[in-house]
Amino acid sequence: MALVGFLILCLVISTDIAYSYQSSDDFVGASSPGDIVIGGLFAVHSEMLHPEEHPIKPVIQNCAGFEIQVFLQTLAMIHAIEMINNSTLLSGVTLGYEIYDTCAEVTKAMASALRFLSKFNSSEDIVEFKCNYSDYIPRVKAVIGASYSEVSMAVSRLLALQLIPQISSASSAEILSDKIRFPSFLRTIPSDFYQTRAMAHLICECGWNWIGVIATDDDNGRFALESFGVQAMVNNVCIAFKEMLPAYLSDNTFNTKVDQAIEKIVKETRVNVIVVFMRQFHVLKLFNKAIERNVNKIWIASDNWSAAVKISTIPNIKQLGTVVGFGFKSGNISTFHDFLRTLHEKPTENNKFLHEYITLLSVCSHLEYHDFQMCISNRFQEQLLQNAENKHQIWRDDFLIANIESGFIHSTTLAVHAIAHAIKGQCKDRNCKDPSAFTPWELLEELKKVTIFDDDKEIKFDSKGDMNTNYDVLLWKEIDGRMEITTMAEYDPEKGYFIFEDEEKEKEFLDLKKIPSTCSQHCRPGQMKKVTGSPHTCCYECVYCPENHYSNQTDMEYCFQCNNKTYWAPVNSTTCYRKTIHFLNWSNWFAIFLLLLSAFGIALILAISVIFTKNLNTPVVKASGGLTVCYIILLSHFLIFLSTAFFIDEPTEFKCKTRQALFGLSFALCISCILTKSLKILLAFSFDPKLQNFLKCVYKPIPIVVTCTGIQVIICAFWLIFRTPFVKQNFSFPRAIILECNEGSIVAFGVMLGYIAALAFICFIFAFKGRKLPENYNEAKFITFGMLIYFIAWIVFIPVYATTFGKYLPAVEIIVVLISNYGILCCTFLPKCYIIIYKQETNTKSAFLKMIYTYSSKTAGNVAVSQISLDSKSSSSRTAVSDSCKSEKTPANGNCHFQAPGQRLIKGKVLPKNTARTLSRKRLSSI
Repeated sequence: MALVGFLILCLVISTDIAYSYQSSDDFVGASSPGDIVIGGLFAVHSEMLHPEEHPIKPVIQNCAGFEIQVFLQTLAMIHAIEMINNSTLLSGVTLGYEIYDTCAEVTKAMASALRFLSKFNSSEDIVEFKCNYSDYIPRVKAVIGASYSEVSMAVSRLLALQLIPQISSASSAEILSDKIRFPSFLRTIPSDFYQTRAMAHLICECGWNWIGVIATDDDNGRFALESFGVQAMVNNVCIAFKEMLPAYLSDNTFNTKVDQAIEKIVKETRVNVIVVFMRQFHVLKLFNKAIERNVNKIWIASDNWSAAVKISTIPNIKQLGTVVGFGFKSGNISTFHDFLRTLHEKPTENNKFLHEYITLLSVCSHLEYHDFQMCISNRFQEQLLQNAENKHQIWRDDFLIANIESGFIHSTTLAVHAIAHAIKGQCKDRNCKDPSAFTPWELLEELKKVTIFDDDKEIKFDSKGDMNTNYDVLLWKEIDGRMEITTMAEYDPEKGYFIFEDEEKEKEFLDLKKIPSTCSQHCRPGQMKKVTGSPHTCCYECVYCPENHYSNQTDMEYCFQCNNKTYWAPVNSTTCYRKTIHFLNWSNWFAIFLLLLSAFGIALILAISVIFTKNLNTPVVKASGGLTVCYIILLSHFLIFLSTAFFIDEPTEFKCKTRQALFGLSFALCISCILTKSLKILLAFSFDPKLQNFLKCVYKPIPIVVTCTGIQVIICAFWLIFRTPFVKQNFSFPRAIILECNEGSIVAFGVMLGYIAALAFICFIFAFKGRKLPENYNEAKFITFGMLIYFIAWIVFIPVYATTFGKYLPAVEIIVVLISNYGILCCTFLPKCYIIIYKQETNTKSAFLKMIYTYSSKTAGNVAVSQISLDSKSSSSRTAVSDSCKSEKTPANGNCHFQAPGQRLIKGKVLPKNTARTLSRKRLSSI
């Protein structure tokens, strides 16, 4: 359409001939003279009456379908101009106007625009060709309109040639904000960018994400649909279907397209919200068909029809469901109401729109409200006008007031006032009685800077030429049997939130949420969306958040992961829970049991100490190394039992360092003392002279204990200095943090235990050699058993300790310490306590001498038998035995000193009985 307009313009310019109509004055809908003339473009009629076939001649056709709401906008422009002329704003300068009917057609609007471009005060409507229009004075200084964005786009292309300011009060297409393509276009309303964002915000706030969209197949509908699609995507709203209806009712496919749209709405049962970007006459057709099919949905209305009274008064409109729309912010229009009440007194000679309305009013006055409205807008008005000749005129100002769309009236008034304030700025130092005082492009520059006040709020055009006023959120609701259009809320497009006047209005908004319109059920907190095979992201399945993940909002795309070190979450969780800190505390029943065992061991040590102290001079105590050695061993056992307390309760740096060092040093001291006893026993009852010589050289009790324990001290010192144990938080458990001691160096820990094991092994070897001592004095056998218990306990400990986790890990070591400590303690002292308490007759010096004598005699007899069996040996053997015998003679009796059974010494002669007695005394003295 725009291209056709340019072709017409080019044709006119190239021939330099005026393009005039057969009756150019008839072309004007309403006019009034003035010093400065403002043009107006309004779609007072809804369509042009096209011929049945394609037009042959370039003739502008007549229009039909009187639009009462747009007619009221023309009256608003006239009223605003009259108010300014009657005020002191322009002081002596009057404003005139020329208003044209576009009939919602681009071609008709461009014809009007051509007249606006014609040279001022020319006898003919001539558009001069110029390379520079800086000094060109056109017929009008500014234009208000058009009603529809598609028409405004085409007109703005023409007006931009001379940069004539064009201010629209209804065209909201986002593309018109492009100042490169539309440099002279301004508007007193926000662009569709804000409207579509507001719609998407409303839909998102109500929890809807599966909607349908119906739009007209024209520039305005396509741009609105594109803008809304972007905003819907931003707000996670999916469009289930898009239906485009022909832009013109005369299109042969219009009814078919409407039927298809209704079928789509009925078929998509999950879609309960329909967004409609259409003109009012399109919506009328759609709703009439929807009422026939009993369609009940929520309809989101665009600013084109959200406040249309003629739609809200359709019979049975309440059956359609709920209508929520966005309208332009209204203001105080009480003076306009007064203007309408006196409108019938105005002359109609220069206002054909008013004359036509009065004529239609007479024809339709006998009808009821809705039929009356349908009669007014009937497209076959020629027949009606023919029947109006003899009709009596009845004025109905209530009908006009009832059909006011206050948002459009207010924005039209703002447009007129903006132009008036810009003219005032241009006329400060100029005589504006002269039409050539300033040019349109100068007025355009002034308009960009102008500021006006609306309800004490300062508003102006932004860099895109838009006035970003707020929206009224309109709700259609039934009151006293009639559908009323009420204001539910106010929407701030810049801040992006809804403003409610009171709680009742907010409740109306919340009630909308009760109606679902989703492709899938909302995923609850604790769930996340899993996209299915559908191309729409709104169609999904809800799955539980896995372990250690959570979601705390509805319809989460993914679950948040907890900090696995310090938090945890079960499956289907809405939050993370802090892990509990675990350690083997004093209140734990197992810890109490282990402590009782340690306490019992300490009590046992004290009991043994008392028993040994009371029996200090008995042979059993003396044979155990004396009270000093016993006390040292018992002290080391006490310290070992005490060390178990450092394994329980919350670990600290002190406890971690103390428990292993105390245990290691105490065990080393204990084993060192027992090692000296093993050496002493072996020395006392060994018959091998070589071994005895070796043991006499080695057997140094104090140096042995100090050296063996000192080595352990060095090991522990190096460990604590270079790789000291420390407190560690173990995060490997899903729901708990285990507070434990890290040994610092496993190697150092192993060396410490290995050293104790080496001492125990040496002690075991020495004790094993003396395992066949007298029955009443067989300490070596019990030492052997104690060392075996120690080895078994620690051999089992290694794999158990390596595979055990959690707070009971210290308990494993406590158990091993207790087993090994109890084993050595019991094997070392309990047999002696038994003898002291229950076998007191054997705990005498004579009993010990008799026992040793018996053992020595038996041993000597075994040696004699062994030697007789060797008499058949060679003489070299005898010689060796004789030499050996000589070397072993004693001054007392001159007899040979026989070795124990199993040795290879040959007797010199049979031992007499007193020899065994002498041997017993020597062994007893060494013990």
